[in-house]
Amino acid sequence: MKNYRFEDLNIKAPFLKALNEGGYVSPTPIQKETIPLVLKGLDLMGMAQTGTGKTAAFTLPILQKLNAKQSTGKKRDPRALILAPTRELAIQINESIRKYGQYIAIKHTVIFGGVKEGPQVKTLARGVDIIVATPGRLLDLINQGVCSLSKIQFFVLDEADRMLDMGFIKDIEKVIKLLPERRQTLFFSATMPETVVKFSETILQSPVKVKVKSTLTPVERISQSVIVIEPQDKVLQLITLLKDKVFETVIVFTRTKHKANRLCQKLINVGILTEAIHSNKSQAARQRALNSFKDGEIKVLIATDIAARGIDIESISHIVNFDIPSTPEDYVHRIGRTARAGASGIAITFCEPSERLKLFRIEKLINLKLEVIKSYLLNPENLIGFNEEVGDKSSDNKKNFNQFKSKKNKSSKLSNTKGKSELKRNAKKIKLKEKRKKSKKK
Repeated sequence: MKNYRFEDLNIKAPFLKALNEGGYVSPTPIQKETIPLVLKGLDLMGMAQTGTGKTAAFTLPILQKLNAKQSTGKKRDPRALILAPTRELAIQINESIRKYGQYIAIKHTVIFGGVKEGPQVKTLARGVDIIVATPGRLLDLINQGVCSLSKIQFFVLDEADRMLDMGFIKDIEKVIKLLPERRQTLFFSATMPETVVKFSETILQSPVKVKVKSTLTPVERISQSVIVIEPQDKVLQLITLLKDKVFETVIVFTRTKHKANRLCQKLINVGILTEAIHSNKSQAARQRALNSFKDGEIKVLIATDIAARGIDIESISHIVNFDIPSTPEDYVHRIGRTARAGASGIAITFCEPSERLKLFRIEKLINLKLEVIKSYLLNPENLIGFNEEVGDKSSDNKKNFNQFKSKKNKSSKLSNTKGKSELKRNAKKIKLKEKRKKSKKK
């Protein structure tokens, strides 16, 4: 089997130099499949898990094609538009463009809400080749007449599944109506539910479909386990884990923004350096938290699913799902924050006894049985600053562990027979209607 290098993909010298300086020699599977197709000018629908090198798969060929027909004037109209669902992901993509395009004269900018419009308006007025944006702020600037999409040649929709989950479909449709019909469109999504596939069909023209599963996927590089825990013991369980020195850089996922804030304060109270990021935080606050986490100034970052999109830090040692995710797909996105760039990682999920069906649906998606490990809790009396009420850990946790093990098979069957209870209810309704008809005839 041939060991591909970026030179084999027809990548030109200035980009090879940038890649070599970044330590990138061989393309990932998604890059090997995608780059030649984009260079040929084809529309593309790509499905790849997070952490597989997807961003470089579309930024490298677009930069190369733009550089081949470089604008000569100072005032430039944007020729490439990349839409992302979150500010963090948009910033990450823009940083990738800066890194890969550092040896060519390409102008690019990133546009997102939560900050003042002034600097973004001035940058657009000076002219750019590439815009990376979130849909809302981009439409605001278009409506003000400071941004035109009439010369766009390349359009990328990244994290399409999350875009639709976040309710951006109307904004995306408005943006697409402003694009030239003659363009190259690249559509990327980590998952491909029916809604995403149908939407892709409305914006792509005879696309080539790329679905890459590497020989060692991020999920397979992650050691995954679950702790069965009562709700009132979850905070103490998290503190117990984080007090262990092996937990070096940790992202903790919560279901809501308010819980992220409360949990952050509880960890700070017991001496664990922590920050929280979510959509209610200003962009400046979110960026400060990310920088502190990257620089090792804090050990723990608490995040919601939406805010975590775009976090690309290679040295994350652990992921902790404080709240089990609502969907199996969100689980894959969460744990994909670790095991970046070929590294390994550890993911631990807290599962309340009533949530076992959610767990089994996760196991079904990833085709892997998660190891159930026993809960061990520190003595709360020895924790300065801890003032939570906890359950009877010696009896409740042992009981939960044993019950969870015994109910695994039953719940597995339930997760695979979703909808049967509804059929039974419908059958009962039909029988009742028939009885009423008979009684009326009598």
